Amino acid sequence: MTTSTKSVVVFSQNYLPLNRINFRRAVTLLAMGKAEPIIFFEDTTFKEIRSPSIVIQVPPVIRLYQSAERPWKIPPVSRKEILRRDEHQCQYCGNRKQLTIDHIIPRSRGGKHIWNNVVIACADCNSRKGNKTPEEAKMTLLNKPKAPKHPTIAFAEQFWQEQQLVTDN
Repeated sequence: MTTSTKSVVVFSQNYLPLNRINFRRAVTLLAMGKAEPIIFFEDTTFKEIRSPSIVIQVPPVIRLYQSAERPWKIPPVSRKEILRRDEHQCQYCGNRKQLTIDHIIPRSRGGKHIWNNVVIACADCNSRKGNKTPEEAKMTLLNKPKAPKHPTIAFAEQFWQEQQLVTDN
């Protein structure tokens, strides 16, 4: 693995995993004194960067001294965001072709265009459901619709699940 493609996990000052950054960005944060290395295990492997005046050891995980909290708000309901949330698949049958937006409670019956009332549906399922609720059409949703999670929370959950898999093996 080349140093340019190696990624490093960044923790906040409160030890919350924030995201993955590229190796070059990690070196910059360490060199500028904005982050410190975290060593979880004694056998942690470091990548080393040398210059005439400095040697920087970069572990797989670093911690920021100060977190720059950026305000985050739930994105507006849009086709792009609904597709991302529903992983580009019909929430009734799992199909990945001819995708449309379906309102669980149809708009004509008072349903709103909000996160917990919209899902991705293929054209066949959307026309089969028509102007009915899923219960009336005898169709079940694969996943309950909800607003997207904060990216940091989503990353932290994924990070700890990966760590659990590593420690279980």
